[in-house]
Amino acid sequence: MDLQQTWRVLRAGWWVVVLSTLVGAAVAAGIVLASTPMYTADTRLFVSTTNTTDDVAGAVQGSQLAQARVSSYASYLTDLQLAQAVVDDLDLDMTADELAGEISASVVPDTVILDVTVTDPSPARAQAIAESIGQQFNSLIGAIETPEGQTTSPIRVAVIAPPELPAAPSSPKPAQDLVIGLVLGFVLGCGLVLLRHRTDTRIRTSDQAAELGRGPGLGVIPLDDQLSADKSVLHDREAPSAESFRQLRTSMDFVDVDSPPRTVLVSSSLPGEGKTTVAVNLAIALTAAGRRVVLVEADLRRPRVTRYLGLVSGAGLTSVLNGSAGLDDVLQPVGDGSLQVLAAGPTPPNPSELLASGQMQRVLADLLDRADVVLLDGPPLLPVSDAGGLAPSTDGVVLCVRYGQTTTQELTTAARTLERVGARTLGTVFTFVPRRAAGNEGLGYTYHYGEDPAPGAGPFARLAHRRSTARTAKAAAKAGKATSGATTTAAADRPTPASPGPVPADRPARPGRVQAAAGRGTAPVAPVAVPAAPVPVEPHVEPYVEPRVEQELDPATPDDSAGWPEQWSADDEHPTAAETPAEPEPEPEPAPAPSPVPPRPAIAGPDAPTYPQQRVAVVKPRETRSFLGRSRR
Repeated sequence: MDLQQTWRVLRAGWWVVVLSTLVGAAVAAGIVLASTPMYTADTRLFVSTTNTTDDVAGAVQGSQLAQARVSSYASYLTDLQLAQAVVDDLDLDMTADELAGEISASVVPDTVILDVTVTDPSPARAQAIAESIGQQFNSLIGAIETPEGQTTSPIRVAVIAPPELPAAPSSPKPAQDLVIGLVLGFVLGCGLVLLRHRTDTRIRTSDQAAELGRGPGLGVIPLDDQLSADKSVLHDREAPSAESFRQLRTSMDFVDVDSPPRTVLVSSSLPGEGKTTVAVNLAIALTAAGRRVVLVEADLRRPRVTRYLGLVSGAGLTSVLNGSAGLDDVLQPVGDGSLQVLAAGPTPPNPSELLASGQMQRVLADLLDRADVVLLDGPPLLPVSDAGGLAPSTDGVVLCVRYGQTTTQELTTAARTLERVGARTLGTVFTFVPRRAAGNEGLGYTYHYGEDPAPGAGPFARLAHRRSTARTAKAAAKAGKATSGATTTAAADRPTPASPGPVPADRPARPGRVQAAAGRGTAPVAPVAVPAAPVPVEPHVEPYVEPRVEQELDPATPDDSAGWPEQWSADDEHPTAAETPAEPEPEPEPAPAPSPVPPRPAIAGPDAPTYPQQRVAVVKPRETRSFLGRSRR
């Protein structure tokens, strides 16, 4: 497991890590609150010897004696004899064993110095015990090291660092203990998540599904509530699940470019992994690309396609296989007829034998004559042997793997089953991927149509633009749903325009949306006739009127001075009555503007009037500014 996969696993189990970290901090806080504050007093003792001779050899010998004895003195400092002496000296309300547990001593390496530490709940008592230890230890060592017949000991113990009164407790340390608790809890949480991932055999990545399924990854289908509510989500171009099925359709086109599969079995390891959802929506995606598709309900034990699409589940595939009905009698068109559904029919007692029979192969061959692609919603591979008998009769199998439900053992067994029967695995489809894992599978990206933010806009402006676009799309979707009923009622109240004439045989009428709805159970409506020749449609605008321009006459221009004197008098402000020119003839009245173009008839016919070509005035968009940057409207 590489570093990136480890990060994904930890991110998926973040709540375990956070909970463990909080528990560690809580435990550390509980320990701090429950602990009694302890104070520490330190003292330092120096061990030396008395030199009885004045030569150097005697001094060296005394120093070696002190170093040899100091390690023994360190253990003697925690002895019960010294502890009892301190208890008697200070009249402490504790036993020698309890006091010995509060004392610790150590030797400074390569020296004759002893460090003594006393820990006690009372800071004053800790200081008093440390002082008493220095005194009582010197007395006891002197009594032990005094040779017989002498009154003085060659060993001396001096206090070189007297104890001080502790100002703060030495334990517990709240900040340090909380940090330790947090770190330990975090490490424990990460360990639990990684251990759980190691022991969890459920598939959680599309790469793992493709590797175990022994085929390429064809697509990833996100978890979408519309898949269970509206069944088909291809009407919403912005839905991630709709785009996922289009990507699955594209992947199917490139599985084998030279010989593309035409009969495809959609199956899974166990029930409930989304094979019916994938089969139905893939069929709709193929018909949206202009292909003829036949969807076969090949799961004879638990058929779901007819319930999914709201079709009749009477006679079907089993009726054709036993010879009681023909294909033309049981095929049910959906929408405009480019998608046809072959229901399962009555449940037979021997579904495995029927699906693996030669008659089934002949049925598939007949269906290929009627369609470009034949999709089979088959049974799961592991519970029954039906899919294993049907798979060799198809061009390939698409395995559906559900996120967090299909285990590695189940998928491996299903892939081996297909290999054992000689079937071809086209690839795997990773289904029902939740939003928290959609980013890891490349589903966190979106693409939409609309105006881009102004060039040079900052990150906040781009973020506001994306949010505004998303709100606009949601509002448009809600408005479309709210007005769909009103639009249908208004359309029903409008009068039907008269048909201009019979439709030629070489120009059949195109089915409209009402016809597509007829395949879903609504009443069929006669299509609107299309004229034999296309009628040019011109934009309906107001007639263009050439603007009238008033030009001022310049008296100094000879061409413009007709009817005026040839010369003006510089002394006269106005010409005299004799010099007044003749009255110019009145200009003719401008021609009245033509009447607006009458509206076009709803359906043009051979007697439709013709209209003169009009000039269209182009209006440039007005540029505005807002806090989001520059925009046009």
